[in-house]
Amino acid sequence: MLDQLSQYIPVMRWQDILDILIVAFIIHRVILLIRGTRAAHMAAGLAIITLLYFGARELGLATLHWLLGTFLSSIFLLIIIVFQDDIRRVLVQMGQTPFLKTKVKTFQALEEISKAATSLSETKTGALVVIERKVALGDYMESGIEIDGRVSRELLCTIFFKNTPLHDGAVIIQKGRIAAASCVLPLSTNPNISARLGTRHRAAIGITEETDAVAVVVSEETGAISVALAGKITRDVDPQTLRRILHNTFAVEETQRPWWRRRIF
Repeated sequence: MLDQLSQYIPVMRWQDILDILIVAFIIHRVILLIRGTRAAHMAAGLAIITLLYFGARELGLATLHWLLGTFLSSIFLLIIIVFQDDIRRVLVQMGQTPFLKTKVKTFQALEEISKAATSLSETKTGALVVIERKVALGDYMESGIEIDGRVSRELLCTIFFKNTPLHDGAVIIQKGRIAAASCVLPLSTNPNISARLGTRHRAAIGITEETDAVAVVVSEETGAISVALAGKITRDVDPQTLRRILHNTFAVEETQRPWWRRRIF
């Protein structure tokens, strides 16, 4: 009986297991890459079209099957066109040497952000800094001006100086670098938010409601520093508390991350 069953059950080789694991890892990385961006909705739309294609074939819907088949015949070209920015980002990440990344001090950028917030607070200069975590902020960066500069107190203070063109909007930190400035963020519509909070604070809460990012706000009226996380805002924090919140947040994330996925942010 077992011999008869073995004829119909394929023998699993170690190459098959390795093949499955590699494909699963690639799919997992792609999902992490596009999660929280418009690309995720596009991928969902392509998946629906693919399901409709196979469903039309099974149901004998010849015209619909032909139409979707014609569309899907150019699917690879379509994917390259639609996801060109994401593909480029993946290739850049693959080309980076992991051994060099381990030498970079993970919390150097956080320290610079804390120092910048302190300086901006002393001069009552309004500021909004958003730090990307697992959910990509690419869609929001598209609304601003690309910077791609090293995080430093001097550069952040210069960006938010009142007479500069980039001061109005948010700075987005991605992978330990200033990715973009003057970015437009969604405003929170939570009715429980204090009416005394201005646009910057509502934008900080709004971005943390939609993503897992951390937002640091400096009030232009009072110079008070606030930190928004998971849709909640902690107001009037001192520089030491700000530094502790940032370090604790990313320290927990880094220790929970598998060693092969650890990165700056």
